[in-house]
Amino acid sequence: MVNSEEVKDFLTSRRARITPEIAGLSGGSNRRVSGLRRVEVAMLAGVSVEYYSKLERGNLTGASDTVLAAIADALRLDDAERSHLFDLAATANASPVRAKRRSSPQTLRPSLRWVLDAVTGGPAFVRNGRLDVLAENALFRGLYWDAYQLDERPVNLARLTFLHRDLAEQYYPSWETSADINVAILRTEAGRNPHDRDLQDLVGELSTRSTEFRTRWGAHNVRNHVQGRKHFRHPVVGDLDMAYEAMEPLGEGLNLLIYAAEPGSPTEESLRLLASWVATQEQGGQRSAVDAQVSRAKER
Repeated sequence: MVNSEEVKDFLTSRRARITPEIAGLSGGSNRRVSGLRRVEVAMLAGVSVEYYSKLERGNLTGASDTVLAAIADALRLDDAERSHLFDLAATANASPVRAKRRSSPQTLRPSLRWVLDAVTGGPAFVRNGRLDVLAENALFRGLYWDAYQLDERPVNLARLTFLHRDLAEQYYPSWETSADINVAILRTEAGRNPHDRDLQDLVGELSTRSTEFRTRWGAHNVRNHVQGRKHFRHPVVGDLDMAYEAMEPLGEGLNLLIYAAEPGSPTEESLRLLASWVATQEQGGQRSAVDAQVSRAKER
């Protein structure tokens, strides 16, 4: 992904959404655009219009933290957008070797898998910035059971959402919201690590195959996905309303997410049913695998 184009599109899109009234300026009647002009952003940030125009053309090289903070304030960026701007600037100012960060690791230390298995009250999983599911507990497998029946490994939540929409809509009653969140997470990761070849391939695939993804990707929205609530609908146990918390135990873009139900809620009871159901399903699968091995042995 070309950093200068990302910078240009991000700053332009943020400027376009801020009206003079929101910024505390007089709009006037003779305006060709509803958003701020470059000269107005420059004035609010305390820089020359020539300098701001250079930044918006995609050249953040040499921009100080003070200037970036002033631009962020002028454009009314939220915390996620502000971090994204600083990530873009860090990439622009990094040496070529430093800029090309490694892709997130695909293997996890055993102790983290033990932690996942110890979480028995709610779904838990580890994902990277590309939304690949790298490890999970039994309840997460049960929650996304049908997704694990697809011939795709690792399970990728963005591919599930956009390339298997019929299936995803069974899980997400609010598919539109889930789609927005997934794209914002990928866009955030692209700002942190624009040279991740696997991420570039994923974005290219989704952009080619999904108009819904392509439209959202062009909006340049970003998000810090650290806590919140999510509503699922499981084909066996029904509606699940859970809170989630996200942590970064390993760094390098890996996140541990744990879902939990409010104590005494219907969802808590539904999760108990889900745990029993997935245990039965997985035991049945193990028996089927053993039976298949026995049959093959008899044929030899």
